[in-house]
Amino acid sequence: MRKHWIDNLRWATVLSVLLYHVIYFFNNKGVFGGIGGFGPYPEVPQYQDVLMYILYPWFMPLLFLLAGVSARYALDSRPTGQWFRSRTRKLLVPATIGLLVFQWMTGYFNTAVTAFVQGKDLIAGVPAVGKYFLWAVSGTGPLWFIQDLWLFSLLLLLVHKIDGKGRFHRWCGKIADGKAGIVWILLLGVLFWAGEQLIIKNPRPESPDGLYNLYKPLFYFILFLMGYFVFSHDKVHKTLGKAWIPLMCAAVASGIALIITTFGQDNTTPQYLGSPLNCLYGWLMCLAMMGWFKAKFDSTGKFATYMTRSSFGLYVLHYLVVASLGYMMKVYTALPPVAIYLILTVAVFTVTPLLYEIIRRIPVLRWCVLGERGRK
Repeated sequence: MRKHWIDNLRWATVLSVLLYHVIYFFNNKGVFGGIGGFGPYPEVPQYQDVLMYILYPWFMPLLFLLAGVSARYALDSRPTGQWFRSRTRKLLVPATIGLLVFQWMTGYFNTAVTAFVQGKDLIAGVPAVGKYFLWAVSGTGPLWFIQDLWLFSLLLLLVHKIDGKGRFHRWCGKIADGKAGIVWILLLGVLFWAGEQLIIKNPRPESPDGLYNLYKPLFYFILFLMGYFVFSHDKVHKTLGKAWIPLMCAAVASGIALIITTFGQDNTTPQYLGSPLNCLYGWLMCLAMMGWFKAKFDSTGKFATYMTRSSFGLYVLHYLVVASLGYMMKVYTALPPVAIYLILTVAVFTVTPLLYEIIRRIPVLRWCVLGERGRK
């Protein structure tokens, strides 16, 4: 039986990623990758940047938790080889072939943004063919998520074989037994904190350290396995559903404390991410969101069904809209910031679905860009 609350939570989280990138693109807190704000901080506070502090600590960890849960259900219902082949098509194809077919356009605007921020075009003397491949690599952008997921799917083949009889999985399910179940679930936050300590605290300039800290494979693999072994149990879901109100209250309280004490900092630095308060807030929000959706959103309808089907495609495609339109408005117009934010937000939530509907109707693009079979 399909768990609609998981589907709904996944697409709602993806929508939060789209909104996050609108704010992130113009942030003035030093977060790498955007085009910059509309004035230096603190002279121009840009209070809208608070959305980054609200969303970033938990939305990607939650997506990896849910991916682990879904992987468990999928492996329980189909042969391992068939599952991995479908994962390869769905994840690896868009993250490799899709870069050459579509995401190079995102890369073009990413390099334009870099040239604007640094005041010089770093690839000006590169031949056209070379630029194309550099744009393709730069176009990876948010697709690091699905690259990580494919790697985790590969590693899961070994994990699944080791626990072939499901003994460890069943043992993990006992965590929610009894009145102390919620306590043990909360204590799993120690693994969340430990995972954040595995990123490189002082990345070396012009080294792969920054790339490693973006992908954070060890941290996200811990969460993926937690989803696979722990949060795939119905009794864990029930425990979270019953406790969603106190969990949400605790998450909001810790989030307010985090924002008050850190607003203005780059909230993507290793030191920030590994701080106890950031980890506490991130973990509580993951639990609260799962509990809330289990308790209140375990149903579906036409819109929810559409979003369940299309959210992956929206995630894959959305950053081209952000980077292209955001760059053009910032560099070539004198629009006020409010208008820029409003136009880009509307565009991300309208143009991206339109782009998705066009691409999914073209078999070759559907396969290359979205990793879906080449027919509707």
